[in-house]
Amino acid sequence: MKRRDIMRLAAFAAVLAATTALLPGKDALAQDKKWRIGFSQATTIEPWRAQFNKDIIAEAAKHPEVELIVTDGEDKTEKQVADVENLIRQEVDALLISPKESAGLTGVVQQAIDAKIPVFVLDRNVETDQYTQFVGGDNKLIGRAAGEYAVELLGGKGKAQGNVVEIWGGMGTQPAHDRHDGFHEFTDKEPGIKNLLDQQSGDWKQDQAYNIMATALRNNEKIDLVYGHNDPMAYGAYLAAKDAGREKDIKFIGIDALPGEGVTWVNNGELTATFLYATPGAEGLRQAIKFLNGEKVEKTVTLDTMKVTKENAGQIMKEKGL
Repeated sequence: MKRRDIMRLAAFAAVLAATTALLPGKDALAQDKKWRIGFSQATTIEPWRAQFNKDIIAEAAKHPEVELIVTDGEDKTEKQVADVENLIRQEVDALLISPKESAGLTGVVQQAIDAKIPVFVLDRNVETDQYTQFVGGDNKLIGRAAGEYAVELLGGKGKAQGNVVEIWGGMGTQPAHDRHDGFHEFTDKEPGIKNLLDQQSGDWKQDQAYNIMATALRNNEKIDLVYGHNDPMAYGAYLAAKDAGREKDIKFIGIDALPGEGVTWVNNGELTATFLYATPGAEGLRQAIKFLNGEKVEKTVTLDTMKVTKENAGQIMKEKGL
């Protein structure tokens, strides 16, 4: 090889070595993001779930060591199953999941558990207890609070009288059953309270609740109270009653208490009350990080609730800048 060619190769090698030294290595990049955490959301079309995502993303921004991968099940069980399978293939360090339905997501959650991935179940449970932790509100407790208040609105313990329309959330979800069961622990003790519908599901949607209520109004001359398993359904029922000119004769109770929805509707006098069902995203992520850092976590973390009525709705909105 000619001396000139040798010199050119040496110069090229020196430039390559210098360039490589300037580039971050794989290990350096890995240090930037210590943990890869997957979050499988059931859907984002419901406002409560949109807030759920905002909360978990905001919390992730506080933890530069975390890479958060968020998927959207698009309100389809099969899509959410595929999302979780993909996160398992990516070998995430932890999986957070809020299932669309309990039974339909149990199998893939078990797959993640079998793959030794810590699983944190948020909001809706699954049909196994082998997950690392459940984070969410106590739906039965919230249902009891709603039932106790309904009895109060209808005349009080031992004296309550009235016709009640209950609009369920998804029939395949545990929260809907818990909110129903808790509510009826109080209302079923009152012989003067009559339930007009038998497990009518609005699937957590405002438009479906509107249709259920419109039919109930046509079939019943007297409706005294509506219990929606979430605020959008209670509000949908209110809109149907308003269109029928009967909204002033009916009390409307919902659950969620998002400031821009349920709290606002209560403040406007459209809903009578809502009960806080806090999104578990931020707390779920904090718990997962705590676990990954070697700290002990409880099997269940229960989020607090509160009743929102006209008396405190305005203050809550003020605190939230609304």
